[in-house]
Amino acid sequence: MSFKMRASPVDLPDRIDRLNELSYNLWWTWQPRARALFRELDPVLWGVCKENPVLFLHRIDPTRLSRAVEDPAFLGQYDDVMMRFDTMINASDSETWLAHRHPELLDKKVAYFSAEFGLHRALPIYSGGLGVLAGDHIKEASDMGIPLTAVSLLYRQGYLQQRLDSSGWQHDVPAHLEPDSEPTTQVLNEDGTPVLIEVDLQDGPGSLCLAVWQVQVGRVSLYLLDSDVDGNPEWTRQLSSRLYGGDTEHRLRQEIVLGIGGVRLLRALGIEPNYWHANEGHAALSMLERLREYVHEGKSFEEAQDLVRASTVFTTHTPVPAGHDIFSPQMIDRYFSSYWPELGLDQEEFLALGRHGDDPGFNFTALSLRLSAHRNGVSEKHGEVSRQMWHDIWPDTGPETAPIQSITNGVHLRTWISPAMRRVYSRYQPRYWKDQQEKQHVWDTILNIPDDEFWAAHQQAKQALIAEMHERSRKRYVEGQFDAWQVLSSGPFQNPNVLTLGFARRFATYKRATLIFRDIDRLARILSNAEHPVQLIFAGKAHPADEGGKKFIQDIYLKARDPRLGGRVAFVEDYEMGLASLLVAGVDVWLNNPRYPLEASGTSGMKAAANGVPNFSILDGWWIEGWEPGNRNGWGIESSPRQGDAQDEAEANMMYEMLEEQIVPLYYQRQADGLPHDWIQVAKEAIRTVAPRFSARRMLIDYVEKLYAPAAGVTVGEEVAAR
Repeated sequence: MSFKMRASPVDLPDRIDRLNELSYNLWWTWQPRARALFRELDPVLWGVCKENPVLFLHRIDPTRLSRAVEDPAFLGQYDDVMMRFDTMINASDSETWLAHRHPELLDKKVAYFSAEFGLHRALPIYSGGLGVLAGDHIKEASDMGIPLTAVSLLYRQGYLQQRLDSSGWQHDVPAHLEPDSEPTTQVLNEDGTPVLIEVDLQDGPGSLCLAVWQVQVGRVSLYLLDSDVDGNPEWTRQLSSRLYGGDTEHRLRQEIVLGIGGVRLLRALGIEPNYWHANEGHAALSMLERLREYVHEGKSFEEAQDLVRASTVFTTHTPVPAGHDIFSPQMIDRYFSSYWPELGLDQEEFLALGRHGDDPGFNFTALSLRLSAHRNGVSEKHGEVSRQMWHDIWPDTGPETAPIQSITNGVHLRTWISPAMRRVYSRYQPRYWKDQQEKQHVWDTILNIPDDEFWAAHQQAKQALIAEMHERSRKRYVEGQFDAWQVLSSGPFQNPNVLTLGFARRFATYKRATLIFRDIDRLARILSNAEHPVQLIFAGKAHPADEGGKKFIQDIYLKARDPRLGGRVAFVEDYEMGLASLLVAGVDVWLNNPRYPLEASGTSGMKAAANGVPNFSILDGWWIEGWEPGNRNGWGIESSPRQGDAQDEAEANMMYEMLEEQIVPLYYQRQADGLPHDWIQVAKEAIRTVAPRFSARRMLIDYVEKLYAPAAGVTVGEEVAAR
C-alpha cells in the first residue's frame, strides 16, 4: 500500500525552493547553520514566528526572497546546509553508529510510544521533562541510525500557555496549533483521501476515526493521531486537543487513542516493528492491543503474553505514586468489557493484569511491568526505588532482585549546547566530537580552552538570557497585560555581572521551588550583599490541576516584589523549550532541591552542566552519579535524615551555608585580570565530567545494548555484555 503527504509549501524562487523541504524536517532544530539560514532572511520575523520555519516562509516578504537569490554569500550558505541535509537523508546504513557497532540490528525496527514529544517550541506537543526526553531520544536515534518510528497525539491546543495575573496566580491559556502552519504533514491514501484509524471508545456510538500526521525528525518519523475529524461526534473531536487536559476519564480515552490507536496506525501504514518501547505507563494499552492481535491469530493468551513480553521495552519515570495512571474498575469495565473477551479472559483475570498491592484500581504501570520483559528506571537511584516499589509484581522476588534495570537519562547535546559555547568548544574539541560524544577523551580537551575565551562565551549566553527576559516583559507591558508590579516580578533589574542562580522545571510540590525562601532574612542578606550580590531566576509551569504547585509560583512571584530582596528575584512567565535553552546556558549555577528520593532523574541539570553551568543540587536522581566529591564539578547537598518540615529546615540551612561559605566567595574571587579562574575550573570540570556520561548518545547506547538488542532477539557480543 502506498501513501502520500499533504503539506502546504510556499511558492519560493527556484534557486532556494528546497527551503520548503528543509522546513518540514526538524533536523534543522539541532543544526546551527540551518537555523541561521532562515534567520538570515529576516531576523525580526524569525523571532516573531518563534523560529517556526513553516510559518516563517508563509509570512516572509517575497522581496526578501528575491534579494536572497542575488546574494552570493546567502547562496553559499544555502548550498552548504542543503549538502549537509542531503548527506544526512541519503546516508547509507553502513555509515551510521548502529552499522559500525551493531549491524545485526539494522533491519530490526523499533516503535517508540510516548504521550508527549518535546522537539522544539514551534511544535508545542510537550509539557515538560518526559516529553523533552522523548524528543532527545528520537533525535539521537536519527543521529545514530537506529530504525525507529515514534507515535503520539496531535495536541491542537498544546499543553498550556502560562499567564500570571498581578497576584501571581497561574492562568492556563490554551495554545492553538494549526497543523498547516506547523512542521506537520497529513498522511493521505494514494487517492488523496486522509488515512483514518478507527478505535472504539466502548461508551460511545460507533468507532472514533483518527487522522494521521507525520513529523520528520532527521531520519526518524513521528506519527501523531488526531481526533478532530469530520464525522466524529462533537465531544470526541476535542479528545486529542490538549495534553493532560480534562479529568481521569478523558485521560483514559487519550491513552486508548495512543496505545490501541497507535498500534493500528502502524499496521495501517505497513510498518512492522520487531520490538516496541513504551515510554511511561501512558502507552500501556499498546501492549494490550498486541495481545489482542496474537489471540485473534489463534494463539492462547499465555502464548500471546510471552510474545508481547519478549519484544517489549518499558521505561518508568516516576517514584511519585501520583505520577502513575490508575483507573477505577468501574471505568475499566465501561471501556473494556467487550475487549477482554477478545483476549480470552474474564473480568477478574483482566483486572488482575493491572492490580498492584491493596489498591483495587487498574494501574497502567503495573500492567506495563507485567507485559514487558525489558524494564528500566531512569537513574541508578530510581532503579533502586522502582525495584522497591514494584517487586511484589513478581512473587517471591525481593527489592534487590526485582527485574528492573537502570539506564540513566541523557540529553541531546547538539540541541542543548548554546551557540556561544558551541563556537568556543568547536575551536578546541576534535572535529569528530559529534560522533564520539560519549567518549571521555573528546571532552578532556575542554580544559585547554583559555579562561578568557571560556568566560566571554558564558557572558554572551548570560546576556542573551537577560535580553530575552527584558524583551518578554516589555512586550507584555506594551500589550497592556502587565502592570508595574508584574514588570517588577519579571526581573527588570537582573545584572549580568551578578552571580545568578537558576531554577526552572515543572512546579510539582515535591520539587520544593520555594525552599530557598525558608529564612527570608538570611536569604535577603545573601542576595543584597553590597560587594557580592546574588540573584535568582525562576521559571516553570504547574499542572492545571496542581493547586499546590500554583501556590508555589504565586509565592515566588510575590516575593520578587519584597524590598528586602532588592529586586534580585525574577519569575519568567511561560517556560518552554526556547526559554529553557537560554536558562541552562545563561545562569551561573543550576539550583535543584527536590525532596529525596522523589527525583527520578532530572535532565535540566545535565543541560546546564554541558554549558559550563555547575549544579547546586540535592544528591538525588542523576546528580548522585554526576557529582564529584569535593565539589569539583558542582555542589552536592546531602539529604537530611529528618522528616517533613524539619527536613526542609535542615536542608535550607545547608543551602545557605554553602552559598555563604563556598559558592559566593568562589564566584567573586578574581585575579588581576578580573577573571574568576577557580570558578572557571569548576565550570570546565562540569562539562568534562557530565557531557560524555549524560549525553543522549550514551543513553541510547545503553538502551541498544541492554534492552533493545534483547527485545529484538539479538545477542550482543561478550565485550558489550560485560559493559
